[in-house]
Amino acid sequence: MKHALALSVLLGAALLAQLLGALLANIALFVAGSSVGLLLDLYLVHRQPRLVAALGRLRFDVTARQLLRDALIVVGLVRLPGIDPIEEQPLALALLAGYFLHFCCQAAALLIRRRRTLPFVTRNIDASALRLSSAPPRLLARQPSRRLLYFALPATAGLMTSALTADALWGLLGVGVTLALHLGGILRLAAWLRPGAQPANERQALEWLDRWLAEYRPTVAMYFSGGAASAYQANMWLSTLSALEARPLIVLRERFMVQKIDATDVPVVCIPKVAHLMRLEHSSLKMMLHPANSGKTSQVLRIPSIKHAFINHGESDKLSSCNPYAKAYDEVWVAGRAARDRYRLADIGVDDRDVVEVGRPQLAPIRPYAGPPAADGPVTVLYAPTWEGWTDDPGNTSVILAGENIVRALLADPKVRLLYKPHPMTGSVDPRAARANERIQQMIAEANARRSGPRPGPEAAAELARRTAALDELTTTAFRPSADEMERMLLQSTPGGDREAAVAAATAAWEEAYWASFPEWEHLVITGPRPALYACFNRSDLLISDVSSVVSDWLASEKPYAVANTSGLAEEEFRAGLPTVRAATILTPDAAGVPALLASVRDPSRDTMARARAELKVHLLGPADPPSIVRFDRAVAALCAKADRRRELMALRTDDAPAPRVAAEAAEAAEAAEAVQEPDHSDPENSLTT
Repeated sequence: MKHALALSVLLGAALLAQLLGALLANIALFVAGSSVGLLLDLYLVHRQPRLVAALGRLRFDVTARQLLRDALIVVGLVRLPGIDPIEEQPLALALLAGYFLHFCCQAAALLIRRRRTLPFVTRNIDASALRLSSAPPRLLARQPSRRLLYFALPATAGLMTSALTADALWGLLGVGVTLALHLGGILRLAAWLRPGAQPANERQALEWLDRWLAEYRPTVAMYFSGGAASAYQANMWLSTLSALEARPLIVLRERFMVQKIDATDVPVVCIPKVAHLMRLEHSSLKMMLHPANSGKTSQVLRIPSIKHAFINHGESDKLSSCNPYAKAYDEVWVAGRAARDRYRLADIGVDDRDVVEVGRPQLAPIRPYAGPPAADGPVTVLYAPTWEGWTDDPGNTSVILAGENIVRALLADPKVRLLYKPHPMTGSVDPRAARANERIQQMIAEANARRSGPRPGPEAAAELARRTAALDELTTTAFRPSADEMERMLLQSTPGGDREAAVAAATAAWEEAYWASFPEWEHLVITGPRPALYACFNRSDLLISDVSSVVSDWLASEKPYAVANTSGLAEEEFRAGLPTVRAATILTPDAAGVPALLASVRDPSRDTMARARAELKVHLLGPADPPSIVRFDRAVAALCAKADRRRELMALRTDDAPAPRVAAEAAEAAEAAEAVQEPDHSDPENSLTT
């Protein structure tokens, strides 16, 4: 905030210096103010986009500032001695011509961007029939502020030289170069305005989408809408979706979300407008899976020919795991009996007959308990606390009240190796959690500094770098900076080969290289997406966490675990009210029970919760046989059959006529009330209205 304020003051001072230099005929002050103002604006558009946006909201955007600077330059040239007023007139006219060409270039860029914005975005689909092409240079098409400032550099330099030398020729040369740059930009953009270079219009694109849906004939789709940080909720279901016997599809609503979805071979379609979304009613889709609730979920629930199942993105004892919104779906799919009981006890309107137990297919990579750690080896402890949530409930996260005590107690044992993996949103709501998280990481760094032992050689780091590059090549699509949605659609066409199998193999190889690159005695802080949580599960002997879905997933391994009780409830109440902690060791905020907990991990005879964990696993996640993916696939087939029966019934009721169509007018009205234009999160200048 202070830095932005200082830059704003400096920008104002440069304009003031330019004004005073022009009025007082002070050449040095005039040249300094003009030059510093332009260079500072260039710095702002590159490094301070928030300040640029704030100034824009005050109607003092880059165009206004540059126009003011040029106007002051004209005033200064009139006031400064040595330049013939007759020579100043063509300079002023040339500057005006530059602005005319700038706005012509911007009009061409706006027209191109609108034509290149299709009513949907695809991934893993061959959409070449839409006449896709590469995007024009970003500077010309999507960065008007930078373009104006860059192209103004020659003019400003020439005019400042004229002010210093009293020779108008330098100004004419500089302005001439600026005019040539603007004209060249217009001619360059004209290549995308040729009749043969035009992509499909909206009608043609939607007709193509209908044809593709008829050809691909999807039966089940995963529907997802959310913010940029919520993509993990959909990504956790990708492997399950691709393993189904049905023909899967991913339906998104936000354009930026297309690139947030992890590597997958499943076709992806993003349909932002409600009216266009309703075209799915006439497709072969029979059902949709919903990993999260969002405001736009209600829009797709209006399609009567599609059945909807809520699958959630994790289960825990928190109230969010039995949201009343769930009753809007045809079915609610849960892991096991515990979630069914949770909905029944919550009494939120979800009929027990609509709850289907399908297990958690994503947990297949978690390896089962293989006995205690070696007597002479370390006990690897995973501390994975959740975040503070949107409420002030102290029981949400243990980081604030117990985190440092837990870590201190673990670090005090010389035969413990700690893996600390906090929730990525830790500290996003409560600053106390952010500060505690920083202190915990500092404690771990200091503990590592006090430890010593053999370390892997440089070949381990080289192997990790090689595996990282191989995995990135499979999972990351490198786009040139100027690439837009249409160019990405062109590049992300139908994937070749079994990419998902290749990604799985590359991920496993990367994980092995990652763990081998660190000594077994070193504590680790893991804050990025790699290694994934389940990979940490497989390397750990003990989990310490909070009341969250992490605990339910960990129980797939049947390894010992502990839950921090920072709720203020007595242990008996805590266990009675929260089924997921019934087989856990309960830790108080002072973490006094950590030594005894570690002893029970080392000596199975002291582990009194082994049988309870096995029973709770079945209660939370369902039986191991048949496998969860089999139960999930059967649930898909059953709900698809219900959709078929409904369509048959509607056909009989309407004398074999197709199911009634949802009115496009109603969809448009709903969209106007519920949706807004979504910004491009990657570029502050990238909007359709400039």
